[in-house]
Amino acid sequence: MSNVDAPKKLTKVITIRIDEDLSDHLDKLHKRMGITKTSLIKNYLELSRYLIKQKSVLHSLNDRDLVVVKRSFLRNLIERLDEGDQLNFGDKLGVLINDIARIYGKQDDIRYKINFCDMLGYFSSILDDDNNLLVARKLGPKKFVEAFLWRLFEKKELNPNYIEEEMKGNKSLRQKYKQQIKELEISSSHYSYEFAKIPEIKKEKKKD
Repeated sequence: MSNVDAPKKLTKVITIRIDEDLSDHLDKLHKRMGITKTSLIKNYLELSRYLIKQKSVLHSLNDRDLVVVKRSFLRNLIERLDEGDQLNFGDKLGVLINDIARIYGKQDDIRYKINFCDMLGYFSSILDDDNNLLVARKLGPKKFVEAFLWRLFEKKELNPNYIEEEMKGNKSLRQKYKQQIKELEISSSHYSYEFAKIPEIKKEKKKD
């Protein structure tokens, strides 16, 4: 298994001046995390690709207000919803990511969107040997994840009737659901689907 690879980029050196208290805080934090101070600062700067931080507010890149909550708290809230609302919530989250990607001309770049989710802590961008995306089940309930990933990969809404209440006793609808979603059993601790596959990076041919 591997993470979604990103092409190497050119680098530049920047110099900033910070107050002593902040510098001391960074010293304590990088030691606590077991990484260098430079790596810690780079991690925070990297977040500017995904969040807008002003003095007292957090915004998404499409200027939506954001707050930070525990992942387990969010998961528990989603799990309390009925399946229809779980599916709708997943779709709305996918719409948010797609909207941000569209602003930066990345609406068709699934690697960008998956890395975006990785950086914001939704899930780690883990792939199996066939480039199928593996999403940890602790992200949330199945219907939420299916709708979220469907919106990211297919860029459209998942059929709202793909819930147990609608499929119970409806063999044709359940069969349609299974054929469209095609859940893969790669890992017992991850969700994976045939449609959620990351395309290979095309390598440029060297000129003679």
